Amino acid sequence: MAAVRRNVVTDTAARDAYVRGVKLLKAEQTTATTADFGIPGTPAPVRTYDLFVIWHHLAMNQPVPPGGDSSVRNRAHRGPVFLPWHRVMLGVLEANLQRVLQEPEFGLPYWDWSADGDLAAPQSATLWKPEWLGGQGRPVADGPFAFRPGTPGTFRIRIEATLDNNLRQVNRGLRRAFGRPNASPTLPGTDDVDLAYDTVADPALATYDFSPWNTTSRGFRNRLEGFRGTGLHNQVHLWVGGDMLPASSPNDPVFYLHHCNVDRLWEGWMNRHGRTYLPTMAAPASLTGHRIDDEIVSPLGPAATPRSVLDPGTLYSYDTLP
Repeated sequence: MAAVRRNVVTDTAARDAYVRGVKLLKAEQTTATTADFGIPGTPAPVRTYDLFVIWHHLAMNQPVPPGGDSSVRNRAHRGPVFLPWHRVMLGVLEANLQRVLQEPEFGLPYWDWSADGDLAAPQSATLWKPEWLGGQGRPVADGPFAFRPGTPGTFRIRIEATLDNNLRQVNRGLRRAFGRPNASPTLPGTDDVDLAYDTVADPALATYDFSPWNTTSRGFRNRLEGFRGTGLHNQVHLWVGGDMLPASSPNDPVFYLHHCNVDRLWEGWMNRHGRTYLPTMAAPASLTGHRIDDEIVSPLGPAATPRSVLDPGTLYSYDTLP
């Protein structure tokens, strides 16, 4: 039976299972060490959860085309593959959570941040209460991922991205800094999401993506990623702040709840406009990694392509779609 992905705020069972599963993956050692990824310092075991942090960081620093500028387009962002790449990552995490929880029908929950964006003070939303994910701080001091040195199993950040886009070993608590004025003072609201589907105001939103396939492109992908329009995905990272800002952003467990909602919004778009994707394989080789049948490289799961993940119905569904 396919998993059902539910709202983390309204489904406490999904919330509790997610927290428990994250902690299990954070404690689970793999056969890899930091030396395998060229991370300086004394080689240390890499936990399963931290493999996802490394995976995301490496993808963000692999430019497309090779030898180009990763800030223009990389293997996971700033181009058409943004949504399929993260769908693959979420699926691999979900499978690992199902494994460690021994719950084969567990569905990764989502955070509907647009509901919190409608609040006068998004930082007061339910998600940030101690019973859910805890609040902000350097480090976060409450909730299930609070940093409590000396307490067995305390949540630790062990690998982070540096300002010059390298990885380094650390041993510290999780950081969040909500709504900084120089980043994003608020979250996207429901009106912002509605605008992303408004093909009357912008007919280009009925098409997945357009040339030049980067942050200037028209279409739904770039609107949802947040380089055009009101911000959406990008704005959420900026508003949460702290560990959600660098390429090592999966360090914050809210990353996956955020991207699960992004995936839900994409699924809502496909329900309206069909399971379509661009560019085709007729696009030049300089776009390798972003074309419909290009391989999405996953060090943690089987290879996939954008085409292969357009219909996830046999694996999961959402309790509600926009």
